[in-house]
This record gives sequence, C-alpha cells and structure tokens, in this order.
Amino acid sequence: MQINIITLFPDFFTSPLKTSLLGRALNNKIAEVNLINPRDFTTDKHHRVDDIPYGGGVGMLLKPEPIFAAVESIPRLPNSEVLFMTPQGQTMDQSLFKELSQERKQLIVICGHYEGVDERVLNLVDREISLGDFVLTCGEIPALTLINGVVRLLPGTVGKEESLKAESFETGLLDYPQYTRPAVFRDWEVPEILRSGNHQKIAQWRREQQIKKTCDRRPDLWEKIKDEYN
Repeated sequence: MQINIITLFPDFFTSPLKTSLLGRALNNKIAEVNLINPRDFTTDKHHRVDDIPYGGGVGMLLKPEPIFAAVESIPRLPNSEVLFMTPQGQTMDQSLFKELSQERKQLIVICGHYEGVDERVLNLVDREISLGDFVLTCGEIPALTLINGVVRLLPGTVGKEESLKAESFETGLLDYPQYTRPAVFRDWEVPEILRSGNHQKIAQWRREQQIKKTCDRRPDLWEKIKDEYN
C-alpha cells in the first residue's frame, strides 16, 4: 500500500515511522509512506500557505492552491482514496481500518491545521475522517493513528496474523483479561481456569469475560451487538 501524507509538518512523522511494527513494515516494503509539504508548492516568495477567512473570524485558513497542487502532484493508482482529517468526519474504528487495508492500494491523507481549510479543498476529498468528538492542534495526530491502524492489518506486518483475529473489536467485543508469569503477584492469582490446560473451558471463559467486560465498560457497544450473543 502507498500512503501519501499532505502535511505542513513532515518532521512530526519521522520518529513514529521508524518505530516498532510500523517501522519494520515500511522497511520490509509492506507499505510506503510519502510525506508531501504543501509549502513546497507555493508560488509567492514567502511560501505562504494560509490566509484570513472571508467574512471575518478568528484564526487562519489553509489556502486551496498549495493543497490542490500537492495532491495533484501524486501519480494516482487504482483503488485510491483521498482522506481529510477533520473533527467533522467519520469517526475512526476498526472496521474502517479493515476496509482501507483490504480495499485500497493508495491513500492520500490531507492534514488540516490552524482553523481548518478553505472549503473548496473538499472537492479533492473522497471521505472526511475524525479521531473523535474533540479538537486537536493539527491533523497529523489522527493521520498517524490512521496509518498505524491500517498498516498493522496489512499481511506481513504482524508476525502471527492469528493474533489479529482475537483482538478487541474484531468480534465486536472487548478483549478478555490476559495474564503471564508469575502465577501469584502480591496476592493476586492468575485464574485457575487459565492454568488448567483445558482449552475448551479456557475458550468458554474468555468469551464470557469478553461479554462481561463489554457490558461493564462499553454498554453503548454492547447494545449494538447483544442480539448476536443471546
């Protein structure tokens, strides 16, 4: 997969793109990330990318010309999608990451900044994406989340792909409690069932724990899926 990030702050991504699973995936050519600065596409001597909004208001808006030029400089591949990071967009979740990892070969991600972008930039955009119902200082933070969530689902990124199937949200439920050695730590014991060696009972216990945790911690999520488990 090729991921192109339109960002005024390419240095924001330098360390995360070299770290852990994400860094290994890029080194192994499972995915490719290109950082494109719209400031490089300005035509004035000050390389200005923002201006005051028509009609007045607080703050500055990103101008459309540099963003259009940056996006249009990217050779488009089949199954490509342009995404804009904004609090007004579709909220990220696991199903979105799965969709993008399975159905797209190229993503172009536009990171907003200041008070947003000129509305005409949305003519470039296929979908608006949000990290949640809150406002951040820049679109680079949700963009990095999106990259991480999508790339880790690409074949070859995670060593044991079976582990992806047991994660939270893959079945609609939160993950079950997990333990490792020692068996007793400060009087807290690992549940006996997990030490029993009875894999059928362990699987049953884990599913019961998933349901309980989802009911307790995410009743909103449980309401959406409870009919599947009754």
